[in-house]
Amino acid sequence: QNMLEELLIHKPDDPIQYMINHLKQNNDDAPRICVLGPSASGKTTVAMWLCKHLDAIRVSRETLLFKEILALTKEAKAYKERKQKIPNALWANLIQERLSNVDCIKQGWILEGFPENQEQAWMLQSSGIIPRHVVVLYAPDTVLIERNSGKRLDPFTEEVYHTTFDWPSDPLVQRRLVKPEDLSEQEMSKKLLEYHRNFPGVFQIYQKVLKSINADQPSMDVLSQVLTYVQTRHRSAAPFTPRILFCGPPGGGKSLQAALITQKYGVVNICCGQLLKEAVAGKTKLGELVKPYIDNGYPVPDNLVMKILAERLNALDCMTNGWVLYGFPRDIEQGEQLQKSHIIPN
Repeated sequence: QNMLEELLIHKPDDPIQYMINHLKQNNDDAPRICVLGPSASGKTTVAMWLCKHLDAIRVSRETLLFKEILALTKEAKAYKERKQKIPNALWANLIQERLSNVDCIKQGWILEGFPENQEQAWMLQSSGIIPRHVVVLYAPDTVLIERNSGKRLDPFTEEVYHTTFDWPSDPLVQRRLVKPEDLSEQEMSKKLLEYHRNFPGVFQIYQKVLKSINADQPSMDVLSQVLTYVQTRHRSAAPFTPRILFCGPPGGGKSLQAALITQKYGVVNICCGQLLKEAVAGKTKLGELVKPYIDNGYPVPDNLVMKILAERLNALDCMTNGWVLYGFPRDIEQGEQLQKSHIIPN
């Protein structure tokens, strides 16, 4: 799906070579995350923590202007020095240049605080920068204004602390903390007003991959909810054949759940024990080999079970409608045999 998206966006002259290169990179699972939210909502803290946890590259306005040596950095800094607003198109080009570097392609990226409005989001989309997960932090404006006044920055690590909510225990860190160029309460209110005006446009573009998380709770709760979300996979709308495996102890309800799923989705219901009995009753060649074991109450050897199972799961109805299987595998060896036979549940 990701490769198809990339093909449609980039329209390469040689699509076959492009697909080969894409598969060689083997980076479809690399994180592509945007962390958004108003000022003082904790974007930097969340983005830095995700980078450590997922071994991804953090990209923010600060890293683009002061840490990277990109072709467009000089131009962007000139706007900053003249105290002019950096144009959206320049930001989008800077981000595209940074995210096309090898480290971002291989390890994935966490884009912090961007896009801020719908125009920026459209520009990222048209550059082929499409996040898989968008995390939006929110909190009441009064809380954000209070947080803003107590914000402190560690210039060594770039980590953000707070005089009330998150003060470091290490005296060395405490001594080197600096107060960032803070916004006054009036400026902060103005910035929040602008954020609330622009956010609906961003939400409209990313609503299918966006999750809002309350930032007005203990930081570990926020981080845990963010991590849970960014590790989920969005279900593709493409049709697929379900291959479902139910495991669990006797009496756990496997047969009932399998019957309900069969009834609802029209997949083929396969109970391993029942399948063996049917093979014996049908007097098939494999059934004749299984019969003595069943008659004497002995377990049927795995290789025989696998042959009967593979034959049934490769039948036309299972291949077209999908299947739900229970009663096998019961141990690691049987699970490994299932995989060797290329019967892999999805």
